[in-house]
Amino acid sequence: MSINSLVWGGVIGVLSIIWVEVVRDIYHVLGHVWQPLCRLHGWHHRVFKPDLSVYSEEIYRKANWYNDLPESLVMLSFSLIFAVTVLTQNWLEGGLEWLAYSGTVYSLTFTGGAIARGLGIPYADVITDVTHRPGEFTQLPGNWLVNRPYHWRHHFDNQSAYFCGTITLVDRIMGTSLSLKGKRVAITGANGALGQALAKQLYCQGAQVTALTSRDKDLFITVEDKQIPIKTIKWQIGKESDLADILAKTDILILNHGVNVHGEKTAEAIQNSFEINTFSQWRLMELFLATVKTNKDKATKEIWVNTSEAEVSPAFSPLYEMSKRTIGDIVTLKRINAPCIIRKLILGPFKSNLNPIGVMSPDWVAKQIVNLAIRDCRDIIVTINPLTYILFPIKELATSIYFRLFTR
Repeated sequence: MSINSLVWGGVIGVLSIIWVEVVRDIYHVLGHVWQPLCRLHGWHHRVFKPDLSVYSEEIYRKANWYNDLPESLVMLSFSLIFAVTVLTQNWLEGGLEWLAYSGTVYSLTFTGGAIARGLGIPYADVITDVTHRPGEFTQLPGNWLVNRPYHWRHHFDNQSAYFCGTITLVDRIMGTSLSLKGKRVAITGANGALGQALAKQLYCQGAQVTALTSRDKDLFITVEDKQIPIKTIKWQIGKESDLADILAKTDILILNHGVNVHGEKTAEAIQNSFEINTFSQWRLMELFLATVKTNKDKATKEIWVNTSEAEVSPAFSPLYEMSKRTIGDIVTLKRINAPCIIRKLILGPFKSNLNPIGVMSPDWVAKQIVNLAIRDCRDIIVTINPLTYILFPIKELATSIYFRLFTR
């Protein structure tokens, strides 16, 4: 038996498990849109309170018979289709044919768990139903793997999103890894080109947008030739604490304000660059993180920080680069034990007052940011520079490891 055969067998085994997970998640989606399955899946959504304790043991057991068991049997059936296809095509040989049934064995654990929970066998729920256990959340919502905070959002944030059960592949493809519907979103720098474009894209996703701006001017966005007023709150650099009450009621804070002094290097230019691009954003971030207290906050609150690709490449404006790299490193440091998700926006040159020769449209950039956010990208890179897609992940990983090793 060659190493190549073993590797290929392992690939087939993993693919068979991914296959049944995709089937499971598609079945779940159908349970929300296809009436015959809606009646069965509805039992599952009748079970849990917001703290993930159950309303009734009887309803919990019925939900397992009406929803979980049929779901597992569908997984089991499709796992056999996968295995038969692999074996009839002779894709495995040398005694490794059994790996084609990896998905079948995996599906049987769900079938057995559903039956055990339906029968009310003691501790069956504790062992087999880990995403529905009550208690304080000790993790952020999972990125590639579903955990309790991630699945909590399906029950109590938006039942038309967060469909995945174990791996988040289907949600990422569908753009349901993050629901913006009804989210209260506050944007700094909202009167700038990107701020206005983001406000429009978020509004179109159903978010309730608040513009945080230093200008004494209400913000409007244009949607289908109609002017839509956006709630506008004036604030000043250095008086971030005045926004504490607003931040407490905010689900997503987008830190987007900034300044570019270009080639200047005076004391005033240094002061303004770091005060606006770095320390003001840091203070707002700390204020917002202090509002994350409950399980709901941990599951739904987020910060998005526009650090720009100046973190890893020249912007031909030294003070802009230095201040942006500093806030980028602060974000990386805070991510280590942050109580909520913090996303980075690593953006290339888009046309704005800060960069009038930018080559990308702010509307297009905003659309890409939202498209990647709803697919749960934690580092959202939008640029025409291919090197950024290579250099930034390396830089972020190395910096994160360094901070984890040498901070307490």
